[in-house]
Amino acid sequence: MPVLPPWLSEPLWGQFAALLPERSTYAPTHPLGCHRPRISDRIVFDKMLQLLRFGCSYQAIADMTCSATTIRNRRDEWIQLGAFAKLQQIALESYDRIVGLVLDQIAVDGSITKAPGGGEVAGRSPVDRGKQGLKRSGMTDGYGIPLGRVLAGANRHDSPLPAPTLDRLDGLGPLPDDITVQLDAGYDSDKTRALLDERGLYGRIAHKGEKAPIQASQRWHVERTHAWQNAFHRLARCYERRAAVINAFFDLADTIITVRSLIRRAWTTHRWGERPSRRP
Repeated sequence: MPVLPPWLSEPLWGQFAALLPERSTYAPTHPLGCHRPRISDRIVFDKMLQLLRFGCSYQAIADMTCSATTIRNRRDEWIQLGAFAKLQQIALESYDRIVGLVLDQIAVDGSITKAPGGGEVAGRSPVDRGKQGLKRSGMTDGYGIPLGRVLAGANRHDSPLPAPTLDRLDGLGPLPDDITVQLDAGYDSDKTRALLDERGLYGRIAHKGEKAPIQASQRWHVERTHAWQNAFHRLARCYERRAAVINAFFDLADTIITVRSLIRRAWTTHRWGERPSRRP
């Protein structure tokens, strides 16, 4: 059974392939032209999806079609090209054009996951007996579409993270005049309120010591998105050590979440050639 259904994997690959430069099957500099051919980008892309979904090691996912070294090298090549970030940006723009991002209601929240291998953005987790953990400060629109994230060690407090997280709004084009930011009680401080005032944002912040559902009824969207992201096992238990690689896997996961939501919501209003026979 494939990692993703064809109605989702084929559009992803079609757009990703358009971002890659053309490469010859054999290196033109080889004097005899008889060396091993270049592994197909599609094969490596499918391996990246498997790594993201199952969270296994590169050696475990390698087989006769592609080695672990090839997967790592091609991954780094695509990261250097910025292909994963571009793919996520295209998915956001497509969703905004067809369905529409709900940018007048955004939510910001943090989530701590395991990082057994440590790395550049890992730290002692206060909720896992001091083991290595990864914190992400994620931002979503009013429906839960991921708009960006900031990675930090699990021992970092939430209060310094909203500023770089909200900076991700700058790349979304024209914004509504009135934007409400949904935050939980961990952000209930004068520092957070001053930050929102400087940016002209209205904050709906849960108060410490009080029940939150009435005060922050729209914050569940970002919590649901964290659950969507944690369904990809490579993000829920991260063994990657480099921040660039972790962000690349997050970009790929956010692209899948965005395109999946786009197809599901557009299924009743649009028609296209590869439209699923049933609503996803």
